Amino acid sequence: MSHAPNVFQRAPLPTATRESEPAERAGHAVATATAAPPAPVVDTPSAHAPAKRRDAYFDNVKYLAIVLVAVAHAWEPVMDGSRITRSLYMVAYTFHMPAFVVISGYFSRTFDMTAPKVKRLVTGVAVPYIVFETVYSLFKRYAGGAPDQPISLLDPWYLTWFLIALFVWRITTPLWQALRYPLPVALVIALLASVTPDIGDDLNLQRVLQFLPFFVLGLTLRPEHFRLVRRRAVRLWSLPVLAAALVLAYWAAPRMRLGWFYRSSSVQDQGASWASGLLMTLGVLGCALVLTAVFFAWVPSRPMWFTVLGAGTICGYLLHGFLVKGAVYAGVFDRYAWLASPGGRIVVSAVAAMAVTLLCTPPVRRALRGVIEPDMRWAFKRK
Repeated sequence: MSHAPNVFQRAPLPTATRESEPAERAGHAVATATAAPPAPVVDTPSAHAPAKRRDAYFDNVKYLAIVLVAVAHAWEPVMDGSRITRSLYMVAYTFHMPAFVVISGYFSRTFDMTAPKVKRLVTGVAVPYIVFETVYSLFKRYAGGAPDQPISLLDPWYLTWFLIALFVWRITTPLWQALRYPLPVALVIALLASVTPDIGDDLNLQRVLQFLPFFVLGLTLRPEHFRLVRRRAVRLWSLPVLAAALVLAYWAAPRMRLGWFYRSSSVQDQGASWASGLLMTLGVLGCALVLTAVFFAWVPSRPMWFTVLGAGTICGYLLHGFLVKGAVYAGVFDRYAWLASPGGRIVVSAVAAMAVTLLCTPPVRRALRGVIEPDMRWAFKRK
């Protein structure tokens, strides 16, 4: 769990769209998804909480997903003119943030409104959101040459949308668990949000609501569901499904706006009617669900060399944006035009994957502990 261009001409996204397509932003900010991502799963136990045994499979899921997020963000400044890269970008954006959101929901199943859980929600989600929303806004203002960039906790910018979305989703968890049919209700809410252009920008509610079904799905999943999707038969069937997705994305690359994958604006803002927009939203959601299952099917369940990095994906998610944005602000992609060549895109992909890997390492996590896992016992009452 927060974008992109091509040589093929297409109508720019309207200004109401939260994230314009990268072609419009060449030399400017490269917005996410996110996710991206961003998104990512915020799984940051308190420094004072007892150590829990971690599941290698889910740490592998989080690490591989954050690599996809970082690589896709790095493609945005260099994929103009490459139909293949745009196709891969579309496939990645179809499922990497939904995968993060599903896992976030899965790990939110035990959330209730007890004091310890609320404290952890504040220290592990709300505080990082406030800090990074402020820092990213200042970064854009001074490094990105945008002196009018406001600092607004109500208007998430770039990667921080995922944190405020996770806060909203998690704090409503008791409600979803009390409903008899939570998933259909969440789906209806998402569809209604997609055809409601007047929702506004506060808290990036379009994304919060349109990604909601994936979070609620995660709340309903059990360990046996993940074991089921990792069966050999499912893996074999997933190969032609992935091949079909790649072919479809290649066909759609010059024809389809990327805003459909960001879920940050209404269907009207994408130039569609509410009726055709609803069908498109359902189609993209269905593709996201299928490709998320394909992704889950192929993630290794045994400990790997990168498994330990799954505990630090929140660091990789929140920090890699500074590298991508910094390179754009510094004019790196304009100065070195060869980065937009096929070989250059491979280099960009490799650098992005290595960079986010380093940002997920334990030393980085320890260095950021005061921000992502702050000790705030002073702020809460003692029982």
